[in-house]
Amino acid sequence: MRPGFEGGQMPLYRRVPKRGFTNQPHRREFQPVNVEQLNKFPEGAVVTPERLLQEGIVSRLRDGVKILGRGEIDRPLTVRAHAFSESARRKIEQAGGRVEVI
Repeated sequence: MRPGFEGGQMPLYRRVPKRGFTNQPHRREFQPVNVEQLNKFPEGAVVTPERLLQEGIVSRLRDGVKILGRGEIDRPLTVRAHAFSESARRKIEQAGGRVEVI
């Protein structure tokens, strides 16, 4: 007998409803970068996704870069990225920097 055979009654894998939704073809996958990682750059620098790739902070760009708010930033930077969390936006602006959405 094959695995899952239940003696002729409807098998469990056919009785249980199949649920769920995956948005695979339309999903946007961002590379996350925390605010604390931006302290590598000198004061007044312009931080772009290409520059993050050069510095080795991100391994590949995928659909873009999202700046997240973990950590602190202590210098004014101009940060250009595809998305920002609210806390990251607030921390960059409090340090005297600028946020630009690409």
